Amino acid sequence: MSAHDIHAGGAHDAHDDHHHDVGPHSTFSGYMTGFILSVILTAIPFWLIMAKVIEGRTTAVLVLGAFAIVQILVHMYYFLHMNSKVEAGWTLLSTIFTVVFVVIALSGTLWVMFHMNANMMPHHEVSPAATTTPQP
Repeated sequence: MSAHDIHAGGAHDAHDDHHHDVGPHSTFSGYMTGFILSVILTAIPFWLIMAKVIEGRTTAVLVLGAFAIVQILVHMYYFLHMNSKVEAGWTLLSTIFTVVFVVIALSGTLWVMFHMNANMMPHHEVSPAATTTPQP
C-alpha cells in the first residue's frame, strides 16, 4: 500500500466523520419541550400581573424582564438550535446580533411609549369650581 492510498483513505474517513455531524437535529420531543416551556414562561408573568401578586412597579419590571430573558434563551436553544454543538463562530455572532436587536427594540419601544404618554395624554387639571358642591 502506498502513501497516496493511506492519505486518500485517511482523508476520506475524516470527511465521512465530518459529514455525519452537519448541523443540529431536533426531535418532536425537543420542540414540545420548548413549546411547553414557552407557554409556562408566558403564563406565569401573565398570572403575576393579572392577579396583582407583585405590588411594586420596579419589582414587576425586574421580574417580567427576568422571565423575558429566560424566554429568549429557551427560544434560542429549542427553536433556533443555538447551543455549544453548532459552529461556535456563527453561534456567537448570532447571539450578539440577537442581543443588539433586543436592546434596540426594547429601548425604542420604551422611548416611544414614554413620549406618547408625555405628549399625547391629556392633562387632568381639577378646577376649584368642579370640586365644590352647588348651594341650593
